[in-house]
Amino acid sequence: MFLLAPTMRGSMSRPTAQPTSSGLLLQPNLPICQQDLPLDRYEDAFRPYAEEYLALPDRTPETILPWLDGYITPAVDHFGDSLLLLAHYYMGGEIVKLVERYGGAVSDSYMLALQALRQPEKKVIVESAVHFMAETVAILAADDQSVWITNPRAGCTMEMMAKDWMVDPVAAQLLERYGDDIATVAYMNTSGRLKALAGRTGGAVCTSSNAHHIVAAIREGASKIFFVPDEHLGRNTAHRLGIEQDRVIVLPQPTHMPPDFQISDCVGGLAAIDQAEMIVWGGYCGVHTVFTTSQVSWWHEQGWEVHVHPECPLDVVLAADGAGSTNYLWKLVEAAPQGAKLAIGTEGHFVQNAKTLAASRGVEVRHLTETPETTPAGCGCATMSRNDPPHLAGMLDLLRRGEAPEINRVLAGDQVAEDTGSRQRLPDEQRAVLVSEAKMALERMISITEASNR
Repeated sequence: MFLLAPTMRGSMSRPTAQPTSSGLLLQPNLPICQQDLPLDRYEDAFRPYAEEYLALPDRTPETILPWLDGYITPAVDHFGDSLLLLAHYYMGGEIVKLVERYGGAVSDSYMLALQALRQPEKKVIVESAVHFMAETVAILAADDQSVWITNPRAGCTMEMMAKDWMVDPVAAQLLERYGDDIATVAYMNTSGRLKALAGRTGGAVCTSSNAHHIVAAIREGASKIFFVPDEHLGRNTAHRLGIEQDRVIVLPQPTHMPPDFQISDCVGGLAAIDQAEMIVWGGYCGVHTVFTTSQVSWWHEQGWEVHVHPECPLDVVLAADGAGSTNYLWKLVEAAPQGAKLAIGTEGHFVQNAKTLAASRGVEVRHLTETPETTPAGCGCATMSRNDPPHLAGMLDLLRRGEAPEINRVLAGDQVAEDTGSRQRLPDEQRAVLVSEAKMALERMISITEASNR
């Protein structure tokens, strides 16, 4: 059995920001779970690695690890303590395990965002996650730290529903009407451009773990919150803070919002907007909207506890035994007593990894949709899964050789088309302004969160 709990290279000056080992193991002779991508999904620089990987006889660790070692070990040795590998919990099991195997860290979006800031000795940061996560690291990174993503086409469907060109016209109307009385709170699942909007309006960034703390703090200086982009996290946060639901206005789903949308078009018109304490963008995560209260009830009838992610609809969160971030859910499994039975409502790769961890501890974990009356919908984040072993091996090898494609370099303000891989990059002067504003929003989040944890 391959133990995936190595000591990370280097150390942080702030231990509270240090991700801990996931505790996941690579099982001998057990194929890794992620489906292969077609060869045409790889950029030219990565195609040789993909061709070798696809030609391997199987996907067991005994076959994959020697192949990866041939590329990744020389890169790790070459960069030494200056290299930092990162992955999000939603990555398929093999990337989570492999990133840890080579000395990297796995955590939720809040903890990942802090890594460049907390580890200034790390000069080359490689992330296997979605683009907004790598961009957030880049916003907080120092000038001598470079941030890379293994596959720039790894986007986020929720972030795609809230591009700046979609949100900015609505934000402009709200700011014109309410001025300093409204502040934007941007969920981590947004581009740097929307994080900058939060910064310049006196708002902050939030994550699923700290949204209630962030919104509560920002409301001390603003009577209204413009919350982007997740309707459900917005509703759940409002409920947790005791804001009446009739004081929460949810804007139309972005796919149905006309290009000439006016805030007066909302149900109840301007009178309803004027009375609202939170105005919530209508985005959502398709992975988390498949869950229902009937699924929660079925598991309760079987004697299981149910815990869900707060991107789930409000009625599901209220019916569950608990709700929290991926870090909350992972620690729940780690701390569960032997014999515990947990049904978890979140991304499929996460639950699959949680099942593996739970089985090693005598705990049972199931995906919330695994009920007799539900078509199994334990889907993983499809775009996150675009970061696969060939991309990890290729990225590190190309960096070692000094041949890394510039498209994989992540700078604040970058916009990448997830379908074509084309990128729009801001001029240096505009990027500097964006970094200043977005960093302000992120630093407010960090300050509020750390104060709440004392």
